[in-house]
Amino acid sequence: MTTPWSRRGFLAICSGTAVALGIGTPAFAASDEFATLRARWRTLILGEGFDPAAEPFASRLSGLGTTAGRYRATMAPAAGSLWPDLVYADPDPDTDQESFGYSGNMNTSYTRLSTLAQAYCQPGTGLTGDTGLRDAIVAGLDHLHDDVYNASRTPYGNWYNWQIGAPQALLDVCVLMYDALSATQLAGHLAAVDHFVPDSAVASYSGTSTGANRVDLCRVLALRGVVGASAAKVALARDALSPVFPYVTSGDGLYADGSFIQHTSVPYTGSYGSVLLGGLGLLFALLAGSGWAVTDPNRQIVFDAVEHSWAPFLYNGLVMDGVAGRAISRGLTASDPQHIQQDDHLRGHPVLASIVLLGQGASDAENARWRALVKGWVQRDHYSPPLADPVLSLPHLARLKAVQDDTSLTAVAEPAGHRLFPSMARATHRRPGWAASLSMADKRITYYETGNGENLRGWHTGAGMLYWWGDTFANGQYSDAFWPTVDPYRLPGTTTSRKALADAAGGDWGAAKPDVNWVGGATDGERAAVGQYLKGLQSTLVAKKSWFFLDDTVVCLGAGITCTDGTAVETTVDNRNLGPTGGAPFTVDGTLEPAAYPWSATLTGAKWAHLGGHGGYVFPGGAAVRALRESRDGSWSTINKGGATTVVNRRYLTLCVDHGTDPVNASYAYLLLPGASAARTRARAADAQWLTVLANSDSQQGISVRSLGFTGVNFWFGGTVGTLTASDPCCVMISEHGDGTAVIAVSDPMRMRTGLTLTWRRAVAAVTSTPAALASAATGSALTLTFGDLTGTAGATQRVAVRLG
Repeated sequence: MTTPWSRRGFLAICSGTAVALGIGTPAFAASDEFATLRARWRTLILGEGFDPAAEPFASRLSGLGTTAGRYRATMAPAAGSLWPDLVYADPDPDTDQESFGYSGNMNTSYTRLSTLAQAYCQPGTGLTGDTGLRDAIVAGLDHLHDDVYNASRTPYGNWYNWQIGAPQALLDVCVLMYDALSATQLAGHLAAVDHFVPDSAVASYSGTSTGANRVDLCRVLALRGVVGASAAKVALARDALSPVFPYVTSGDGLYADGSFIQHTSVPYTGSYGSVLLGGLGLLFALLAGSGWAVTDPNRQIVFDAVEHSWAPFLYNGLVMDGVAGRAISRGLTASDPQHIQQDDHLRGHPVLASIVLLGQGASDAENARWRALVKGWVQRDHYSPPLADPVLSLPHLARLKAVQDDTSLTAVAEPAGHRLFPSMARATHRRPGWAASLSMADKRITYYETGNGENLRGWHTGAGMLYWWGDTFANGQYSDAFWPTVDPYRLPGTTTSRKALADAAGGDWGAAKPDVNWVGGATDGERAAVGQYLKGLQSTLVAKKSWFFLDDTVVCLGAGITCTDGTAVETTVDNRNLGPTGGAPFTVDGTLEPAAYPWSATLTGAKWAHLGGHGGYVFPGGAAVRALRESRDGSWSTINKGGATTVVNRRYLTLCVDHGTDPVNASYAYLLLPGASAARTRARAADAQWLTVLANSDSQQGISVRSLGFTGVNFWFGGTVGTLTASDPCCVMISEHGDGTAVIAVSDPMRMRTGLTLTWRRAVAAVTSTPAALASAATGSALTLTFGDLTGTAGATQRVAVRLG
C-alpha cells in the first residue's frame, strides 16, 4: 500500500534531517559531522530548490514512479540474478566479459535499486515512503550482497563494474535508505566495498586510477567513509584527488593548452571529462565546510578549465563529438525500455549542469560568469531543450531550471574565435552564426577509440574530420542517427582509402596511432592555419591536409595524396545528414540538381555548389566533384554491440573528390562557407582575387587572402612560399591589421625544432611583443625571426607582434 507523505514527512523519512546545507557553511560539530554529510549527499543526488508539483518536475517524478513500479514488479531474486533480464552469474569467469556482459548486469542491478530508492525518497512519485517498496529495496540489497557483491567474491569481467559502477550505486542506496538498514547490513555492504575498492586503489596515480576514473574512485571512498563514519576513508578520498588537479604533459589529465585525455591517447573532454567535472563538483560540494574540505590550491586549475577546456567544445547546448570518444556510438541501446536516443546534446546537458554545481565552490565572479554562460547555452538549444531532456538527472534539471529562471543573469552569447588543442590534435573555430571542430591523429593521439564492443566503425574520425553547426540551423546534424547511418568511409573533411576495414580495426582502447609528427597549427586567437600529415589506418594512404580557418570560410587544401591499396581514394568535402525526408535543394553553378533518391553525378568543372538550409562550397578554378543523394539504413547495433537492432533511415547529400584508384600525388582545394546563401556562394566563386593559393604540394601548402590581411603556410619541409621563407618544418599564420600592426603566429607541430629561422619579406619598423622562445628579431625591409629551442613548447603557438614599416 502506498502511504501519502507530506514534504515534511518525506524529508524526515528519507533524510533524517530536513537541513540541506549549502556550499561554504561553517565547520560542522564533530558529533553531527557524518550525519550532516549524509544529509548533504542526499540533497546532492535528489536535488533541491524545485517545486515537485510544477513542470518539468511533476512529470519527471511521475515517470520515476512508473519506472520504479515496473522494476519492483519484475524483481525476482534467484541464484545468479535479481531481475530475470539481468543475469550476472558468469558461466565462465575465466573468459573476459566486458561491460555488456555479466558484471555489467550486476552493476545495472544496483542501478535499478538506486532508482527504487529515489522513487521512495522523492516526492510525487506515487511511491514516496511506500513501506513495501522500502522492504523490497532492502531485500534486493541483501540478495546482491549474499549472491555476488561481497567480501569473499572474486571479481570477473570489467573492473569498472566492481570498483566504480556497482559501489557508487550501492552507497547511494545506503545513504538514501540509511535508517532502514541495520548495523549488520551496513557493515556487510561496506565490507564488500572495502574488498573491491581497497585503499590501494588510489595508492598510485596510474593504470585505471587516473583522470575521471580517479575521481570516481574517490567518490566511492568518500561515501564509504561517510556511510561507515570513517574519518580516515574520507581523508583518503580527499587527498587522492590531488593528483587529478595539476596539468600533465603526457597521458591522462588536463593539459596547459586546454586538452583533456583519458585512456592515454583519447581526446575525451565530452565524455570522461564530463564525468570528471561532475564528480569533482559533487565532492567539492559534499566536503565543503567539513573537516575534509578540498583545499588543495591546485583545484583552481579545474576551475580555470571550465572556460579553458570545456567551454570551447560546448555549442548551443551540445558537446562536440570529436571529444566524446567511443560514446558517439551510444545512441539507442538494446536494453533501454524507453528507447531514448543518446546524442551530442544529451551528452552536453550534464556538462552544463556540472558547471553550475562546480560554480558553487568557485569565486563569486567565476560562479556568476559560468551561470551566464550556461543560461546562454540553455536558451539557444532549440534542437533539444535541456529542460525537456528525458535522461538528465533530476538534480541537474533543478540546477539548469534555477539558472534559466534567474532574472539577475544576462545570457552570454557564443564567442567568436579560434582555439587549438595541440596536445589532443583538435581545433575549434567559432564565428557569428556557426562553429566548426576539427579532429586529427598523430603518434600521441589515436585514430579513434573502440572497446567494450563500442564504436566499431569510428576508424576515420581522426582522419581530418571537420564538423560544423549553425546557430539556428543544422544543430541536429550529428545528433539525428548520424553515426549508425553515415558511410563510415565518407566522414566530412576526411581523405580515406575505400579499403575495407574490419569492425574495431586497429585494436581496443586507442591502440592504433599513426606514426606521424606533423599535426597541429598556429593561431592568433581569431584565425588559424592547421595541418595534418595523414597516414591511413591499416592502409598505405598518405596525404598532406591543410585547413585555413577564416572569418566566414574554411579553406581546405590537400596534396601528396598517394596510395597503393588497390582501392579508390576519396576526399569527402561534406556529408550532410538531411534527416528522414532529405528535402534540401542542391544547386551547382546556378543549376538546381534533381531531388530524387538515389541520385549521383560527377560535376565536371564545378565552380560552386549550394545546399539549401546548410551552406555553400567553392572549388577554385573548377573541379570534378562527385555528388550523390542516398538513403541509408543502419542500426546502432552495427556500430555498438549493445546497441538497438531497430533499423533507422536517414538521407544524405554527399560531395566527394574522387582521386581514383592508387593515386600518386593527387590534390584538392575547396572552400566551405557554413550558412552562406546561394548568392553569397556564387559571389565568392566569382571573385578570383579573393583567394590566392600560394602552394599546394607535398612540401608546402599555403594561402593568402589580401582583403583580410591573412597569410597562412604549412611548411611540411623548409622552403619559400610567397613572401615567407622557413628554415625547417613549421606552421606560420600572419594577420595584418588596418592600424599598421601585424601578428606573426608560429608553431612547431613536430615538437622537434631546436632552432628555427623565419623570414617575412615585408617592411617592419619594430617588434612590439615577443614570446620567450624567440632568440632574436631583425627588422627593416624584411623581418627575420630566429627562434631557439621549440621542443618544449608542446606545439603551442608563438606570437610575435610588430609595427609595420
